[in-house]
Amino acid sequence: MGDKIKIGVSACLLGHKVRFDGGHKHDRFITDTLGQHMDFFPVCPEVEVGFPVPRESLRLVGNPENPRLKTTKTDEDHTEGMLNWAHTRVRELEKEKLCGFIFKSKSPSSGMERVKVYSEKGMPQKIGVGIFARAFMDHFPLIPVEEEGRLHDPKLRENFIESIFALKKWRETTEKDQSLGSLVDFHTRQKLLLLSHSPVHYRNMGKLVAEGKKYSRDELFSRYETQLLETLKLKTTLKKNINVLQHILGYFKTQLSADEKQEVLEIIGQYRIGNVPLIVPITLLNHFVRKYQEPYLMKQTYLNPHPVDLKLRNHV
Repeated sequence: MGDKIKIGVSACLLGHKVRFDGGHKHDRFITDTLGQHMDFFPVCPEVEVGFPVPRESLRLVGNPENPRLKTTKTDEDHTEGMLNWAHTRVRELEKEKLCGFIFKSKSPSSGMERVKVYSEKGMPQKIGVGIFARAFMDHFPLIPVEEEGRLHDPKLRENFIESIFALKKWRETTEKDQSLGSLVDFHTRQKLLLLSHSPVHYRNMGKLVAEGKKYSRDELFSRYETQLLETLKLKTTLKKNINVLQHILGYFKTQLSADEKQEVLEIIGQYRIGNVPLIVPITLLNHFVRKYQEPYLMKQTYLNPHPVDLKLRNHV
């Protein structure tokens, strides 16, 4: 999988003692598991904007679309300072070339969804977005983002990390060669991965590549990157994965014996009813890819989208 991937992470999730109470929210999955394949760029909005540790806690108040950031006891308003810092910080982060960001859930500065927003009467609703998180997602609308809490969901976790590795592959491709031939090769390798997210988007991207000579190089690659990351945001489903698995089986029409084909169909059937996770049919198909040296499938990202030791497909 090459060099480690750089992603942004709320500093408290890495064990930094930066929270309002002087503590942290160390997440072992992030540091111990993802840390084997990723380099982390820590960000703590509240400390970077100048608040001490420990400090009075903060909360969002007022209009959920444009909330005020206030201290919980003294009601001091720190909105403008945080907004000014956030807008400057996201521009600075451009040079870091992050492939993703993991935010701290529920944080008035870093929560990406369902953050409590209090009315003037003190009633909370879980409908807000942290001020820095909103600024980041507005500035980098296509970069994969998640919260540490949502990473406990196997499907969300697999989709997020798959997107990070796909973005890394895309950036490596564009840094080496921005020719139409390079784009065709990349798109060909991603075919099954894209199909598992959206057959419609895959067809639209294929049309864009086929008509590539109509566009300038910069416009073509920019359009493709946008469509790639928009497609990867769409979640894979059981039905879409089964469609791809059957598509892969079709490449072995002349190689597989009747018993081997039946074995694959039975495993796909077990996956369909939830008796085995996705890794089981994928492992069997990878075995046949190697055994019969199927050249097209050997290049397909879908069969090896991320390191096996992350065990992401063991639970989906």
